[in-house]
Amino acid sequence: MNTQKNGNLPVLELKGLSKSFGGLHAVRDVTLKIMPGDRKAIIGPNGAGKTTLFNLITGIFPSSSGQVLLFGQDVTSWPSHRRTAMGMARTFQITHLFPKLTVLDNVLLAIKGLRSSKFVMWRFLSSYSEVYDKAHHLLEQAAFMDRKDTEVRYLSHGEQRQLEIVLGLASDPKILLLDEPAAGLSSGESTEMAEFLMKLDPKLAILLIEHDMDVVFDVAHNISVLHFGEVLESGSPAQIRDSAKVQEIYLGTD
Repeated sequence: MNTQKNGNLPVLELKGLSKSFGGLHAVRDVTLKIMPGDRKAIIGPNGAGKTTLFNLITGIFPSSSGQVLLFGQDVTSWPSHRRTAMGMARTFQITHLFPKLTVLDNVLLAIKGLRSSKFVMWRFLSSYSEVYDKAHHLLEQAAFMDRKDTEVRYLSHGEQRQLEIVLGLASDPKILLLDEPAAGLSSGESTEMAEFLMKLDPKLAILLIEHDMDVVFDVAHNISVLHFGEVLESGSPAQIRDSAKVQEIYLGTD
């Protein structure tokens, strides 16, 4: 089998992926290929099937037909945790943080939650030096070290959304799926989110769902437009921005 180190191998590939709920075709024959370092976005009106597609990719929903491949391996029937172990991470629209714990504690728990050993309260902290080193490294990468001792509830909403992405990086993913990272953010916070995403490891593949078009056009190199579960059009930000079909169906609507 091909290895993850093969730069010519797609990190993620969808082949004819479909999902039906009774008579409703939520996702129809979606084919997509993401290479290492790609920055791709999926946009579309509410009800277009974007979150359902993410749930198929991550294993929350079983597909009705088609395939999901990670690094060339068919993972269509794999549960979410096996996909995570292979290099996939996802954030959600709603934050999953511990508001009364510090930023550092949230990151430590995320790292420990991925390991087979359990955190024991009465062990010396020095015995967890590897975990602390990794937490500090993640916070340094994200420029969060100055807030490491701040309780999460005192962070702005935008900072909390960024921190959730830091937690997603705790598993050392090769591909990060972001489900509306700018949801609920002010204009200024959205700009900060876009800047934050652009500073992430360039080798990391990112696939994001987003309604904030400024964030999409700043971050993504390629955009796919989903409409009634189907990929209507794919292309560069300029192509999507100038597409009369896309403007009619999506960009011209609220």
